[in-house]
Amino acid sequence: MKRVVIIANGVLNHPDATRALLNDTRGLSADLVIAVDGGSLHARTLGVVPHLVVGDLDSLPPQEHARLSALGVRFMVHPAQKDQTDLELALEVAAQEQPDEIIVLAAMGGRWDQTLANCLLLALPTMRHLPVRLVDGPQEIRLVHGEVVLQGQPGDTLSLIPVLGDAYGVTLEGLFYPLHEGTLCFGSTLGISNVFTAPQARIRVRDGLLLAVHIRNTNIKEE
Repeated sequence: MKRVVIIANGVLNHPDATRALLNDTRGLSADLVIAVDGGSLHARTLGVVPHLVVGDLDSLPPQEHARLSALGVRFMVHPAQKDQTDLELALEVAAQEQPDEIIVLAAMGGRWDQTLANCLLLALPTMRHLPVRLVDGPQEIRLVHGEVVLQGQPGDTLSLIPVLGDAYGVTLEGLFYPLHEGTLCFGSTLGISNVFTAPQARIRVRDGLLLAVHIRNTNIKEE
């Protein structure tokens, strides 16, 4: 299994769980770790040396740039005035590797505009077929189109949020609130806070896109 890990420049929550996830990637052939600009500092906190740093480097202190250069880390530098965020550019690099899985860390929190944009990146026509997960400790976000089976445990929370309009023909199995050929309307909260009743949850969407937010056995409360 080929896996790419991207360490973004958002808030790094749950560092211990993140270290465990990174440890799980070691030993896999052709792994690639990409730090997104200031995400290089998160990588250092996690004890990871990235293979590549992508971005305009406006959040990377010169001393850290020098340290990584001395370690042989490659840099893909972009101008500050550009049409894409550093994370979008990093995802494009990851896609070229044709991986089985792309895990994005530290992409949530901090600025709301960046957080929303990071989530919606998954819905871009160039991104929606990539095997991307945004992971933040016990929480992860992925895009669902067509059919997907999620691995979890009974009691896990699953929220489904339509993007780019209504989602039609939605069928849910393995969840407390099942659905058969239903509609989730854009902007509606109907898909929020469903619960796993089995180790797997199956989601089918005939027409439309859903962001699936999977929260593993957490005490996070509704708002």
